[in-house]
Amino acid sequence: MSVTRYITASFVIALAACGGASGPYASGGGGGGGGGGGGGGNQTPPPVNTINATPSLVFTPSTLTVNSGETVTFAIGSVAHNVIFDNRNAATPNDIPDNDNISIQRTFSTAGTYNYHCSIHPFMTGAVIVR
Repeated sequence: MSVTRYITASFVIALAACGGASGPYASGGGGGGGGGGGGGGNQTPPPVNTINATPSLVFTPSTLTVNSGETVTFAIGSVAHNVIFDNRNAATPNDIPDNDNISIQRTFSTAGTYNYHCSIHPFMTGAVIVR
């Protein structure tokens, strides 16, 4: 077997060993050893324009820019958070009450900057900028 064929065959075998989909959006499942969970199969990625309220007590991204009329998903993880909008006016969406393990959507119809915070963790702040 020539060196080129040997290298090519080795590369193909290495790729096959690594193959298969993996990650949070892969289909299948499979579990990991040592307490790892297996994916649920065919999970869909989070919606566009998602703000995560994380267990590490931050909103990510802290600032999100959207177009007027677009919907923003607030994804609250395993730690309870809320979303309280500052400087309310007629265009401000409804606040999001204390929740955990939930995604809630709000539509922003009017251009402006909508600052918000979590009243449970007041240092958690963010803004939605609507064009």
